[in-house]
Amino acid sequence: MQTAYLILADGTVFEGKSIGATGMTIGETVFTTGMTGYIETLTDPSYYGQIVTQTFPLIGNYGVMPPDFESAKSWVRGYVVRELCDQPSNFRCEGDLNSFLKEQGIIGICGIDTRALTKRLREAGVMNGMIVSGKNAENLRPEELLPKIKDYQITNAVQMVQTNKEGEASPSLQPAAQSSATLSAGVNPRNAPVHHVVLFDFGAKLNIQRELEKRGCKVSVVPYNTTAEEVIKLSPDGIMLSNGPGDPAENVGVIEEIHKLCDYGKIPIFGICLGHQMLALARGAKTSKLKYGHRGGNHPCKDTETNRVYITSQNHGYAVENTSLPSYAKMSFFNVNDGTVEGINYTDIPAFSVQFHPEACGGPHDTNFLFDRFMQLIYSNS
Repeated sequence: MQTAYLILADGTVFEGKSIGATGMTIGETVFTTGMTGYIETLTDPSYYGQIVTQTFPLIGNYGVMPPDFESAKSWVRGYVVRELCDQPSNFRCEGDLNSFLKEQGIIGICGIDTRALTKRLREAGVMNGMIVSGKNAENLRPEELLPKIKDYQITNAVQMVQTNKEGEASPSLQPAAQSSATLSAGVNPRNAPVHHVVLFDFGAKLNIQRELEKRGCKVSVVPYNTTAEEVIKLSPDGIMLSNGPGDPAENVGVIEEIHKLCDYGKIPIFGICLGHQMLALARGAKTSKLKYGHRGGNHPCKDTETNRVYITSQNHGYAVENTSLPSYAKMSFFNVNDGTVEGINYTDIPAFSVQFHPEACGGPHDTNFLFDRFMQLIYSNS
């Protein structure tokens, strides 16, 4: 394996071995604590613009399974692991991770001390970084690359992860297979869909659509720049605001259209992650960037009504500011670790949102019931 380097914006250099494609890539260096679900992480559009570090030491042990993809391709800017398994073992395995990274053009590095890297990011906060491998790693002069690394910014993130043409459903969001199990909402999946949900694609994970279709919904996926008037003309029973990448406040036009849908006030709305943040902004709250974000499958969140703690899957670098919530917005969940807002119920319109991922795959599934809550909101509003 060829030598590769990870250079952080503060001048720290980690030497390791090249995996995936070779070359140079710059991104915002983040870490995720998930012990499983690396394929879902790599194909989650929310990681657009980021060099992702896996804190779990062995990655790739069960290979690559395309049915588990959250979108049609990988969106990460780079990939960092301690040890890459080159002999995966799983009955569903259709390939190894290193080959997948090469096919996707993802430049990666392995063999570095990911524990030390994670500690640095926790102490200093997320920072830009560059992975250099192949011929570019020869005669490396990190100090000459620092200005370029520091200048990198993630901009127009939601627009950049769009894979759909104007007015067409995103091809990365193909109709999901419905479960044959009896559904909690009492809908037989073999019957025709009974409710119509419009899903805004801000970088939507496929599993959001799967969960809606499991509950008997017809899902119309629309681009991020769809207007409120266009949505209302579709006569949906509910609106889903999806996850996605980047700074939520950057999407001024989208937030204005969400504001119009809220003013309309007749269609139930459910927001997840970026959708949660933009809904809050549309209702007068504020967002801010976290020091190192929440990324992984083990984040505890407490329900403010029941005091029950749920373990959640998360992937975000921004949060809604607690003190900015208007009187008609009630915090429904908060993060046990740092107290940040993790959910909001709106008392003046049929709408609620969560910062975490109730559609999480491969888990945890503790908060999957929130999709049933959305169905109940639709039923009660019809």
